[in-house]
Amino acid sequence: MCGRFEIHSAIEILARLFQLSNVSFDIRPNYNIAPSQNILIVKNDGRTNSLVLSRWGFLPPWANEKKTAYSMINARAETIFTSRSYKDAFQKQRCLVVADGFYEWLRRGTIKIPHYIRLKNRQPMAFAAIYNAWRSPEGEEICTSAIVTIEANELIRPLHNRMPVIVHQSDFKVWLDPAELDKDALLPLLKPYPAQELEAYTVSPKVNSFKYNQPDTIEPLP
Repeated sequence: MCGRFEIHSAIEILARLFQLSNVSFDIRPNYNIAPSQNILIVKNDGRTNSLVLSRWGFLPPWANEKKTAYSMINARAETIFTSRSYKDAFQKQRCLVVADGFYEWLRRGTIKIPHYIRLKNRQPMAFAAIYNAWRSPEGEEICTSAIVTIEANELIRPLHNRMPVIVHQSDFKVWLDPAELDKDALLPLLKPYPAQELEAYTVSPKVNSFKYNQPDTIEPLP
């Protein structure tokens, strides 16, 4: 699964990587992003890519209360095209979640040892995701999203049996294109990222608390 990640790259780097139009809000690093928090997503309106804030936790159109989102932070790649909750968004409302890396925990008895995973080239990651502009019964509108997950590659498997789908830069355009409705063009993008292009290392247990949000959460332990 993907239950915690972080983003610290400057807006200039993100704008270049994702070919963004103007960003109308301040972007601050968040080294310990947890479900229900706001995250950065990239979506396309058919012409340009834009960076918007979204609440992490998907709310499908049929949901009648916000707490549904707490159990819908991830969408399984194997069933996303057929799931009642996700299939419409998969066809029409795909996005990319912006991250620099994510965390997983190695369990040894009752102890959980946090690890940080990032690209070896230190570039930001793009998680395949879906979004929905959910409207509450009271008329409140919230942009909500879920990260797509897949079976883990050989690097992540000792930590967890699932991992986020990391989209290659060359596939951004296809995944974001709202006019692309062919599942045969989209589903092949949902695969484990090559293990040799990632690195993982142990980090401080301070990250175990989502309230701790400092740069040292991504520093390797000695």
